[in-house]
Amino acid sequence: MAASSRGVQVSLLYDYIGCIDTPSSYFKSLESGGVRCLPFNKPAFRKLHWLDIRNHRKVAVIDGKTAFLGSLNVGNEYAGYGESPQRWRDVGIRLDGPSVTELQKLFCLTWRKEGGHPDGCGLHGEAQTEGAGDAEVMIVSGRPHRSRSMIRSAFRMAIAGASEKIRIVTPYFVPGPRIVRSLLRAAGRGVSVQIILPSISDVPFVKLASRAYLTPLLKAGIEIYERNGTILHAKVMLIDDGWVTIGSANFDYRSFHRNYELNVIVDSHEFGSQVERMFADDLSKSSRLTIPEYEKRSWFERFLERLCDPIRRFL
Repeated sequence: MAASSRGVQVSLLYDYIGCIDTPSSYFKSLESGGVRCLPFNKPAFRKLHWLDIRNHRKVAVIDGKTAFLGSLNVGNEYAGYGESPQRWRDVGIRLDGPSVTELQKLFCLTWRKEGGHPDGCGLHGEAQTEGAGDAEVMIVSGRPHRSRSMIRSAFRMAIAGASEKIRIVTPYFVPGPRIVRSLLRAAGRGVSVQIILPSISDVPFVKLASRAYLTPLLKAGIEIYERNGTILHAKVMLIDDGWVTIGSANFDYRSFHRNYELNVIVDSHEFGSQVERMFADDLSKSSRLTIPEYEKRSWFERFLERLCDPIRRFL
């Protein structure tokens, strides 16, 4: 609202279902302050698949020159730091340069598709490349109900190309058999694989559903950890020393086939070393899951895991 008051055009595209508990008065207040608000996937109760379409992307484009993206939402759980379930652990990234042009085009495409006024997307010209770094950047956009998931394909290609190590941080791990096979092949050829999952999940059903995939990974020597102290919401993968992907996509069916997702791939040893240090810090705050401990799960836990079988493809 402050930006709008000084003449900046501000447009907000929000996921209707994801913001279902945000009071409508909040958006009305923004609009009264000059902010253009547009819900994604407004209710269409005649269509049964309405509830299954979500815009899970998180991106902000500033003047067509700078963009922020990742898995960070706008909510109270992000309003501070600290090891607490009320202060989530997450990751975002700032981009400057030509990749920003692609992100603003994607925003405008979605804005207009949802019925927004053409003037509301704030399309600028090509971003300047002066002072740009040497990192190679690629934007990967995922859409629902495709026969082949672009997000999953990017993950599998990266895993297949790993020669030394794979580092994964994800809050929701329901990867399906293809990703599991890719990870098992990587471990089989001697690649070190470490995965950090949440100790406390904001969606307990998803944590239960993920259990079915852990046994073969643990038996193959893949190291699985659970991050303590806070709710983990970051989605990051580091391949070897310089290939990194950060974004909104989880390792689950919903991100692969049902959501609109947005990831960025950065090929840079310098940036990779930053992510490696970040991963090591999270690892120091995590507990390793071992096969003996995993097998000690109660019969009730195992029963709940089986109940999740029919719904894994929808999580």
